[in-house]
Amino acid sequence: MPQVLLKLISSMATAELLAELVTTYQRSTGISVMAEAAGGVAVLQRIQAGEAADVVVLAGNVIDKLIVEGRLLVGTRLDLVRSGIAVRQAVLNAKTLSFSTGPSGVYLEKLFERWGILEQIRSRIVVPPPGIPVGSFVAAGSAELGFQQLSELQSLAGIEILGALPPAIQLITVFSGGVSTHSADPQAARALLQFLASPAVAPVKLRFGMEGA
Repeated sequence: MPQVLLKLISSMATAELLAELVTTYQRSTGISVMAEAAGGVAVLQRIQAGEAADVVVLAGNVIDKLIVEGRLLVGTRLDLVRSGIAVRQAVLNAKTLSFSTGPSGVYLEKLFERWGILEQIRSRIVVPPPGIPVGSFVAAGSAELGFQQLSELQSLAGIEILGALPPAIQLITVFSGGVSTHSADPQAARALLQFLASPAVAPVKLRFGMEGA
């Protein structure tokens, strides 16, 4: 019987969590999973360009977009985790600040615009290339203040996490998965997704700063 090999591709926000869950899944099932991660925008573009994969994990609204475009199979979306934005320090006091090109960065730009401070701080904003963690810019001294999904910040050395955005302005991003229309084994891909969404792995998600969806 031929060995099943699945390819999972995700954004960086869930990369470390999925790497651990995939390792557990491989041990328990004997099914090999190759997990890749890149910036969310880059992953979207790769899937839209027809890159072969079995499971795609991105922000829920992007998964919906890919389903509408026919890149992911209808009815395969499963919500995996909920992740909030973490903040290191007050915005206006920061000499330089950084946020990602993903959903949290888009949200923060709109939030700062609503506060009336976007133009005031725009020249101090340093946006890392897709796939490069904001926290690494902070750790290297390239940015004094960083905003990103807590899951991407908490495992980085050289930074101090001061906490999450206040609930009134917090953005919770739901990361979801879907099965690619290019999957050679959609049934096996669905089984992997169901494992990633199962209540049994909720404690692992909490350890990575996320909640089960």
